[in-house]
Amino acid sequence: MDTLARIKDQIESTPVLLYMKGTPDFPQCGFSAKAVACLKEVGEPFAYVNILQDPEIRAELPKYANWPTFPQLWVKGELIGGCDIITEMHQAGELAPLLADIEWPDET
Repeated sequence: MDTLARIKDQIESTPVLLYMKGTPDFPQCGFSAKAVACLKEVGEPFAYVNILQDPEIRAELPKYANWPTFPQLWVKGELIGGCDIITEMHQAGELAPLLADIEWPDET
């Protein structure tokens, strides 16, 4: 599967997906750390892709998304934005309702 197909599959099959530098337990940039902190405060599940371990995704996702920076939060196939937007939505009380009641595919 080529990189763009992998990106498309990840976005379409994962209800809440954060492309970030590092992992939620060990973010490797301040912007990723801030985005993760907001998501953890909301308390809803989210998946992540560590772009530092996947240079192809790191190179291709900005073109696919037409969004040049990381992190990138995708919800139900739609790009929500990066760190500033995630933070602003969280502070305005808009992030929690966006992530509430999202159905995740069964892991069967």
